[in-house]
Amino acid sequence: MSLSPQAVVNIAVQAAEDKKAIDITVLDIREISVIADYFIICSGRSSAQVQAIVENIQERLEKDNVVSLRREGFREGNWVLLDYGDVVIHVFQEAERQFYKLERLWGDAQVVGIPVNI
Repeated sequence: MSLSPQAVVNIAVQAAEDKKAIDITVLDIREISVIADYFIICSGRSSAQVQAIVENIQERLEKDNVVSLRREGFREGNWVLLDYGDVVIHVFQEAERQFYKLERLWGDAQVVGIPVNI
């Protein structure tokens, strides 16, 4: 049995929190895009922390047999994208997050409280 998108969000957010991710935001984009149901956006203070956050998210989800479809940007550790189909996770260093401003770009999306209700 596969996990619901909300369950994936909750596990990923907890995994990010465990590695001290900064300013975790969950956007519900179901009403405005067909790309995914949710975006998770968070930050780390260094490339090493960004990589640790990403690795912890992947490890926690793999325990529930949820494997990412794609991972981009891990080597550099400035902006890592994890694609889980219905859930897309963006882990930034703070400067890159401020530069790209995804929350503003997706400003029509609803910000969701954490944990996401299942």
